[in-house]
Amino acid sequence: MSKPQKIGLITTTSLVVGNMIGAGIFLLPATLAKYGSISLLGWLFTAVGAMILAKIFSNMSRILPGISGGPYAYSKAGFGDFIGFLVAWGYWISIWVSNAALITAIISALSVFFPELKTNSILAISIGLGIIWLLTWINSRGVSASGKFQVITTILKLSPLVFVILFGVFYFNSNNFPSFNLTGNSDLAALAGAATFTLYAFLGIESASIPAGSVKNPEKTIPRATMLGTIISTLVYILGTVVLFGMLPIDTLQTSPAPFADAGKIIGGEYAGYFVAAGAAISALGCLNGWILMSGQLPMATANDNMFPRVFKKENKNSAPYLGLIIGSILTSVVMLMNYTKGLVDQFSFIANLVVFTALIPYLFTAAAYIIVLIEKKLHLNNAFKTFTLGTLGATYSIWAIFGAGPNTVFYGFLLLLAGIPFYVLMQWNKREK
Repeated sequence: MSKPQKIGLITTTSLVVGNMIGAGIFLLPATLAKYGSISLLGWLFTAVGAMILAKIFSNMSRILPGISGGPYAYSKAGFGDFIGFLVAWGYWISIWVSNAALITAIISALSVFFPELKTNSILAISIGLGIIWLLTWINSRGVSASGKFQVITTILKLSPLVFVILFGVFYFNSNNFPSFNLTGNSDLAALAGAATFTLYAFLGIESASIPAGSVKNPEKTIPRATMLGTIISTLVYILGTVVLFGMLPIDTLQTSPAPFADAGKIIGGEYAGYFVAAGAAISALGCLNGWILMSGQLPMATANDNMFPRVFKKENKNSAPYLGLIIGSILTSVVMLMNYTKGLVDQFSFIANLVVFTALIPYLFTAAAYIIVLIEKKLHLNNAFKTFTLGTLGATYSIWAIFGAGPNTVFYGFLLLLAGIPFYVLMQWNKREK
């Protein structure tokens, strides 16, 4: 067994940025344009909520330094084994299902360069499976190897976005800027709709806390990486949307399948457009790499507490939870195949909607656990108001986000969590037998 690998601030920050910024940002401005410029307020509203949650995760990583598992570990510390297990169960499912959606995004981005991918399902499936298992192999080389790949892809994904933001300013035309509210609904309803869309762009703020045991000086590195990564992502999101609103006529922006690539063509011609389009594929690729890392790290932390099967904590010579990575990638491969099978597409979409809920629940319990843990450990009691306010704001925002997911998603999401209870009972029975 080799010496456990550790990652530093740059790699950990890249993990946060890489997991937050996927392929969605390359498409999202077109969706937001349908709401009007009020969507910029949606970005700001969501960004404030994300920063509150990022601060909570940062503080929790200081209170429980070096403890892997992120939202699972923090929820468990505040509410005990059962809630901790449910958070881990739902979060784990959300990872490998969401990874299948990322593969679909990668194939879609690559189809710009290889149009045959749009019509040849066998080729698309083959490339998709190849990407899943290539990244699984990279992650099996250890957190350091995965981290290096994440740093490279994060730089490559940010490059075209920063290119459009910086040079797009010179092509900005205020006449293109959309009216404040284009929905025909009230401003409050339009703001809520836009904020719900922007919400999903911030999923991943907790990424630095999950592999905490593999981070150098976690009590310092994780808080810095969490806040820095969230700030970088927020600036890219908001500035990118503002520039596109000013570069592309509203009719063009609303119907564009690749608005950033269209902006790139305006700035530098066809080749610049391809440069930006390539960024979408690289962005999704880096995002997938980071979430595959999570698919091994989270169940390993849970298995170390004897609440997931022991198979998830088996490590190879690189200190990587290789069996957990393999299990997660097998499940991702199955869900991806569902997406490319006629008749099963609706099922895939249904499952994908459910994981939105299971990804948001950890934020709620972490925010609530923040208050409980501080009280139990008698920390910051001299500033109880500040602590209570931060935790309450984080929990309130999380509840709003869950509400925004829609009643059907919430209902079936709860059923998905409840499906884990028999599994929890079985693990508890096994612990008592031993």
